[in-house]
Parts: sequence; C-alpha cells; structure tokens
Amino acid sequence: MDQALAPLLARIADALERLAPPPPPALDFSRARLYRHEPDRGGFAPAPDYPLGLDSLIGVDRQKGRFLENLQRFAQALPANHVLLWGVRGTGKSSIAKAAFMALTQTAPDLRLVEVDRDQVTALPGLFDALRACKERFVVLCDDLSFEEGAAAAKALKSALEGGVSGPPENVLFVATSNRRHLMPRGHQEDRGLIATAEDAEEEISVSDRFGLWIGFPPMDQPTYLAAVAAYAEKYGLEDPQLERRALQWAQLRGARSGRVAWQFIRDLAGEQGKPLPL
Repeated sequence: MDQALAPLLARIADALERLAPPPPPALDFSRARLYRHEPDRGGFAPAPDYPLGLDSLIGVDRQKGRFLENLQRFAQALPANHVLLWGVRGTGKSSIAKAAFMALTQTAPDLRLVEVDRDQVTALPGLFDALRACKERFVVLCDDLSFEEGAAAAKALKSALEGGVSGPPENVLFVATSNRRHLMPRGHQEDRGLIATAEDAEEEISVSDRFGLWIGFPPMDQPTYLAAVAAYAEKYGLEDPQLERRALQWAQLRGARSGRVAWQFIRDLAGEQGKPLPL
C-alpha cells in the first residue's frame, strides 16, 4: 500500500467508527425481580414484588400444584412447557402465576418475571431474542390474552414460541391467561368474508397448540367461595359474626362467586374495620 494513503485511510476509518451507532447497552435485571416490558420505549420498567402468597389462593390446589411443578422444572433448567391458564374470570389465574414465581425466587435467585401487555403481542419475537442473551431465566406473562388484531398477532406469538431457525430461547417460559381455551378473539371482522374469517380463526386456535400445558379454572362453588372468605378473614385478623351472610350477599350483588369477589369483599370489610391490607 502507498505509504501516502495510510494516514488518509486511518482518518476515514476513524470517521466511520464515529458515525456508527454504539452497541445497545446490556440489559440489566438486577434492580428487581418483576418487570413490565415497554416496547415503545425499548426497555423494562421494574415493579415491586407481588405480595400475595400461594397459601392465600383457596380452592385451586390442583392448579397451583401443577403450575408450580412445571415452573420448578424450568427454574432448574429442566424441560418445561409453556403454560395456558384458562377459565372463568376472577379464579386466580394471574395470581397463581405471580405468587408461584415469588415463591420460587427464594431458591432460584436468577429467576425474573416480565409482564407484557396483550396489545403488544407482536413485539414478542423481538423480546424473546433480547432475553435469549441474558444469564437470567425469564417467565414472560401475558394476562388476558386474546387476539384483537386477528391473525397477525397470532402469527407473531407462534413465531416467538417456535423461535425461527435459532429455535425458542431456552431461558424463557411463556405463560398466558385467558377466559377462552382456544384464545379466540372477541369478534371477527365479518366484512373479510367467510373464508378469510375461518382462516384467521384457524390461525388463532392453532396458537393454543403451542402451549404444552393447559390448566383449567372452573367456576367456584359456594362452599369454596366461603372457605376463601374465611381464610382471608383469618389471615388478616378480620372478625364479623355475620361473615358468611355478608359474603354471600356481596357475591349476590356481584352476580358471581370467585376468588376475586372474595378478595374484594375482604377489602371492603378491612376498610370498614380500619385495617390495612397488602393489596
């Protein structure tokens, strides 16, 4: 090479290096155990620890045991399945996911939970790729998942779970809750035609097949509802001679019996008696 060109080439290389964007900073998950994914901002917002314990969730012992068993395998880097928690609203689906996660962090310090908004499902492939390079193990939770955006969102989720040519990330476990077993959207666009609508429905239903573990939550009967109320009342030192009668009246006004309704009654009772609660 002409020695006269060497300084010029060096200056060009320096200029190109200055123009090149800096590499993205390494993801830092040391600030908290729970995070909320914010794809529009390109980051993760730390969240406080989930305060409700697994023992506070009444009437779903089978569901708790099955979910916790699968999560323990994942935390130990053993084979585990992505999980779909489906069933009646208010039965503790997302509470079980968060409470089980918190229980395992005592023995699995590298475990993290990242919550994603159901309207940001299309960002999941990018999120999974970003988490793949991290040393932590991640539970990615999407609450109340349904495909309002149609087949595009369903395809994005399938792509994330399958991982493309590189395969799914070994350190990510996806957990979704839904009121629908097959994640059907609230409504299809009828003007797209019957064939297109049927194809969208098939695309969305096929996503549920990517979840290896389905855990169902049936409606809560009256004895289980009252047991949940009694357990909450005992745990937080709430006393009322008419506890069962008032709890049933509360459920009747709500038109439903569930763990959520029981907790809302307890919150009302605690407020009435001037006692604090963790949530």
